[in-house]
Amino acid sequence: MKKIALFEEHGFKELTFSNYLVHESEFMKVINFNFKAGQSLPVHSHDLEGELTLTILEGEGEFLGADGSSMPARTGDVLVSEIAEPHGVRAATDMRVLVTIAPPI
Repeated sequence: MKKIALFEEHGFKELTFSNYLVHESEFMKVINFNFKAGQSLPVHSHDLEGELTLTILEGEGEFLGADGSSMPARTGDVLVSEIAEPHGVRAATDMRVLVTIAPPI
């Protein structure tokens, strides 16, 4: 077992979102993305099987889809998706997002 004090380990960058590999194993990958207000992770997808979750740890913004669609993303919200389904995030406020990918890519 291991514990990571995520808010102490990983902060924000001014010019682009920042990412931090929290954990990686043969079963899953966990990444923390921090976005300053206005920053985004463009809509993208991965050509493989598996699922991902995007959990909003702090802040507000929106989850983005391939067809230009979006849905609100607020603290405590979790998006669950096939990894091959296009997905992205845009921050309205400073936002911390925890991404889990299984199996890892």
